[in-house]
Amino acid sequence: MTPLQPPVYALLLGLFLASLPATSSRRFRIPPHDQVARVARFVAHQVDWASMATISTHKPVVGQPFSNAFSMSDGPEGSSSGVPYMYLTRMEISVQDLEVNPQASLSMSLAQTDYCRQQGFDPQSPLCAHIILSGSVMEVNGTEAEFAKKALFTRHPEMIDWPTDHNCWSL
Repeated sequence: MTPLQPPVYALLLGLFLASLPATSSRRFRIPPHDQVARVARFVAHQVDWASMATISTHKPVVGQPFSNAFSMSDGPEGSSSGVPYMYLTRMEISVQDLEVNPQASLSMSLAQTDYCRQQGFDPQSPLCAHIILSGSVMEVNGTEAEFAKKALFTRHPEMIDWPTDHNCWSL
């Protein structure tokens, strides 16, 4: 039996890695925890959705925090912008809240991926990185809207066929 040549090793390794699920922990190289901004960008790029909390304008919870889950993207796979984009319609209850008060919080966690479970981390553990972004949610337009659509449609292809009353928004 002859030993395998280096290109064959690389091919076999490549085939093995390609056979692993996309959510495998191999895709995770978490930045050091003391590099807070890098960790935040990392988490935002790994997840496909966020929980957005607004201040409700709807009965019976007027004035109270109201949280809802939204698909989001900060860029196509491997191309993080650091800006979370969502594809929203004004018919959505949280968007109606934002039109009265644009202040909101977006929560994201690596618990939304397989990483924390594979590492044995509880979603509430500080070892299971999570971020909360707070600020004003605004509709984007022009060149930024085109980038946002590309970011969203590559990560959420179903959105391409959604009604045209949807627009891109960011925090």
